Amino acid sequence: MIKQGLFLRAAIPVWVLGATGVAGGLGPIAMVTGLTFGAALVLLTSWGLRRAGRPAFGPADWITFARATLVGCAAELIADGGRPVAWLVGLVAVALLLDGFDGQVARRTGTASEFGARFDMEVDAFLILLLCVQVSRTLGLWVLAIGLMRYAFVAASWAMPWLTAPLYPSMARKTVAAIQGVVLVAAVSELLSFAVTLAAVAVALGSLVWSFGRDVVWLARHRVAERRPGGIVEITRTTLRRPLGNATAWRGHNQAA
Repeated sequence: MIKQGLFLRAAIPVWVLGATGVAGGLGPIAMVTGLTFGAALVLLTSWGLRRAGRPAFGPADWITFARATLVGCAAELIADGGRPVAWLVGLVAVALLLDGFDGQVARRTGTASEFGARFDMEVDAFLILLLCVQVSRTLGLWVLAIGLMRYAFVAASWAMPWLTAPLYPSMARKTVAAIQGVVLVAAVSELLSFAVTLAAVAVALGSLVWSFGRDVVWLARHRVAERRPGGIVEITRTTLRRPLGNATAWRGHNQAA
């Protein structure tokens, strides 16, 4: 089953990325980028499936994989200079619109999994990083901070394992994440003036710093020794069980908010 799925997953990105290069007349660097992305996508998803002990993709995973393939096409265009912009914006817009749809399918079909959630998150993170690369060509390298922040957080968790503990659900966190995609797509489209684009991206970066900072502070306050990794889960559940109307108790765990 895994071998059959591996062959199918390998065929899709190679065909789509190759067709993008031929149709768009992309250069060799873009083609190498696309093929490298396709190979990495196939190998990493296969490794992830084996690690999760799953024989094949579920229905939601195929949607995420389709999004990842679109991201690979966008990577080709960006490696080639990001032109034509209309193609790049179109690919990214579709990939962003499909975000969340895979989660709905997973829940409705009862196939939600840790692998699927991680796959979706990694596709989102890499897409944001790609958009930052494109926007940085106009606004400066500081824009890369938006795309690299999540990877910096992961790197920091290697030295501080308490950063990997589960976080409480937060609409603010989801809103900030959505803002990044919308603002970066608008910046890539070049439809707004330079001043408006600069201000919007700066606000997006500021909101992301606030969101990460708030979560790091919360995790630090509820730090649990490595010998009790489940303790943070207990704290999170206790926090969420408190009535939302109890503003004092709620702010006690979210002082950064």
